Amino acid sequence: MSAGVGKTFRMLQEAHTLLKNGIDVKIGYIETHFRKETHELLDGLPIIPRRSIFYKGKNLEEMDVQAIINLRPEVVIVDELAHTNIEGSKNEKRWQDVLEILEAGINVISAVNIQHIESLNEDVRQITGIDVQERIPDTIVQLADEVVNIDLTSDDLIARLKEGKIYTADKIESALKNFFKPEQILQLRELALREVASQVVRKVENEVPKNLALKHEKLLACISSNDKTAKIVIRKTARLASYYNGIWYVLYVETPKESSNKIALAKQRYLINNFKLASQLGAHVIKLENNNITDAILKTVKEKEITTVCIGKPHLNLFKVILSTTIFRRLLNQLSLSNVDLIILS
Repeated sequence: MSAGVGKTFRMLQEAHTLLKNGIDVKIGYIETHFRKETHELLDGLPIIPRRSIFYKGKNLEEMDVQAIINLRPEVVIVDELAHTNIEGSKNEKRWQDVLEILEAGINVISAVNIQHIESLNEDVRQITGIDVQERIPDTIVQLADEVVNIDLTSDDLIARLKEGKIYTADKIESALKNFFKPEQILQLRELALREVASQVVRKVENEVPKNLALKHEKLLACISSNDKTAKIVIRKTARLASYYNGIWYVLYVETPKESSNKIALAKQRYLINNFKLASQLGAHVIKLENNNITDAILKTVKEKEITTVCIGKPHLNLFKVILSTTIFRRLLNQLSLSNVDLIILS
């Protein structure tokens, strides 16, 4: 749920346990932040040296992905999953490094805070007032064989902060006034518990025989070329899909008025970015050309066996047409006859 709960400490404990059990485990990248108890756990663990990069007049260090792949340990510990690599690195993000390591047949234990998960970006901004820039796609968490929540009460976390176990003395007061407020920590904790619960549900459903499994939800997010609203619809549908462990799609219907030679370049860029966001969050993106938006939605609902349709608020550009009384009634009636839920997202 936050920095300082003990993620790195727990990973290093796990590494010692694996080592004692004869597992070839190595430290690919660890960030102890010079916390005494955490730093002491490095003793006795094999550490793969970081690679040095000269950037903007300074020598900086990054994880050496190639060295990890060459050494081929059974398990590698990789901290700070949401980290952005130094410019000039092979991959822009550390989670991309992890995918490369996994493809080489090496198991990875990593750690991330709840505020770095892409689909929760808006929720985190609302709770903390901070727009977190370093984020990981939800699909990365869903790849995990196991997800473990490192949990503390907000009181315990703040007590650790005041004792100097998270930040140095000069940063404590500022942290207490900003990120480490009890009401914020409590809400982030709730997000973390929900996320892990949804991962556990997914694991249970994946391991239950097909004949005993519940029917999977299939969600369809309908977006317009409106950048801000489309992002909200995509992220909220991603959360619903994650909660229900369902397959989901993003549908954009291009009407003649929004053909590529008529729509503004800025809107085209927004659309491309939103398609990219949807893909990163695990959606299947569908783009259709049709002068009747309702028909296109109903056609997709039938073909993909959709159980839930998610749309934005009625005043959005896309739905000026759909939500005119006659057409909206038709959409609603057709969905009702098919037992398809319609969710209007705020």
